[in-house]
Amino acid sequence: MIKKIQLYAVLAAMALSFTSCLDKYPDNAIEADKAVNTPDDVNQLVMGIYAAFKDGALYSGNLTLLPDIQTDLVYGVTGNTNVYGDIWRWNDIKPTNTDIEDVYAALYTVVNRCNFLLDHVEAVRAKTTDDDDLDRLDQYCGEAYFARALAYSELVKLFCKAYESEEDAANQLGVVINEHYDNQEPMKRATLQESYQFIIDDLDRAEDLLQLEEDFNPSVDGSLYDTVYFNEYTVYALRARVALYMKNWKEAEEYAGKVIDSDYYMLSSCNRQISSGVSYYKYMWTNDHSTEAIWKISFTVSSYGGALGRVFFNFDQSNVRPDYVPAQWVLGLYAASDLRYTDIFQSYTTAYGLMWPLLQKYFGNEEFQAYNIYHVCMPKVFRLSEQYLIRAEARAQQGNYGGASEDITELHSARYSAGGAVSLNAETAMDVIEEERVKELYMEGFRLHDLKRWHKGFERTPQDQSLDNGSSLKVAADDPMFVWPIPQHEIEAPGSQIEPNESNK
Repeated sequence: MIKKIQLYAVLAAMALSFTSCLDKYPDNAIEADKAVNTPDDVNQLVMGIYAAFKDGALYSGNLTLLPDIQTDLVYGVTGNTNVYGDIWRWNDIKPTNTDIEDVYAALYTVVNRCNFLLDHVEAVRAKTTDDDDLDRLDQYCGEAYFARALAYSELVKLFCKAYESEEDAANQLGVVINEHYDNQEPMKRATLQESYQFIIDDLDRAEDLLQLEEDFNPSVDGSLYDTVYFNEYTVYALRARVALYMKNWKEAEEYAGKVIDSDYYMLSSCNRQISSGVSYYKYMWTNDHSTEAIWKISFTVSSYGGALGRVFFNFDQSNVRPDYVPAQWVLGLYAASDLRYTDIFQSYTTAYGLMWPLLQKYFGNEEFQAYNIYHVCMPKVFRLSEQYLIRAEARAQQGNYGGASEDITELHSARYSAGGAVSLNAETAMDVIEEERVKELYMEGFRLHDLKRWHKGFERTPQDQSLDNGSSLKVAADDPMFVWPIPQHEIEAPGSQIEPNESNK
């Protein structure tokens, strides 16, 4: 069943624990009402929430990679170790798939850590008198509400059908909503409409509690870009994404615009160099620092999550043995003047003899490589470029093709050496935006849901040294497997009333 966190006697230890979703009470654990007494104790719980996002099943691993590997963006190659093989082959995905189980469990671990904090913070607030400490508690609650909304948004994206309308969503299955940690809530799926409303309600609370001070000055108080903590603008970024997925074009444009027009962030240019031969855009991937990162997950050489680039290189300091290589059709999308190409891809001769452009942007943080830690980089969960793409799509869907053109042109101005200006119309707008989402967000975990919400299928045809099993595949629009199966152990757990998806059958 959905696993719940427990509070250890040493709260700081829980804050650093992110490798397991079990987090069982040890026999000598202190009861929560005796251990969570001060704002500092609550802060340790917040650190535990942030630490939970380091789990390799989430943004530094499965949650980012699987939705793109499952679709048409990469090919398994001869020599493949069969990692994620069931996912890539599409038709072999089962409700017992451990990679999907891990995503499900890790997201609910985040939810349960948030619930634990929110259930116990009021007792701390009741005995707190210092105004600064009360402000801290508000901040901690805002972070918990945002983290819970983020986790539920990912669960809905992966395990539910696309949102079509309020009426349709009221008749579709959503996810299991847990609002509390301590009480016994039924293990039953809410509707899709209820699930999205819960996310929005949490984001409303988070927005109120994470507001910046009116006199906030980045030059004095610190820049917002490249932050590892939630704030008002991470709320807007997720709100824009959720609104896009709900086809609420007006709100998607509004919230993406709040981020873009804030001037707190700036697209990392491919044309400007931070050092010789290294553009600001490339530096975002090689060193994990960027003016366009709205929220990234903090890694250090002694505390990090999964290795996003491993399946694309498996580098042993001598040879590369990729499990997956980019699809030829993706490589062909980039114009000659599109400087992203050489920063994202680099040609290698693999240990299998295949000469092919590999996914260079996940080769790993250069500072980590100095410690022989390869293919590890900090996930940039929200970037400014996504907000431009959200606003462009929302504007196009409302018939504002001039506004959509401006957004794509602005993105291109930071990515192209020359040209890149576009003029969209009713016939071309969505084709251009769809292609741009592939080029800009390649292997960042968006493709499966994009195809699902656009009601589009895809086709794979064999390319050089691609595996026979999976390289020839035609998937129709609205195939049941666009919605991941609910893990079987959740359905069979004692007391479970969780209904399966069509892909469970």
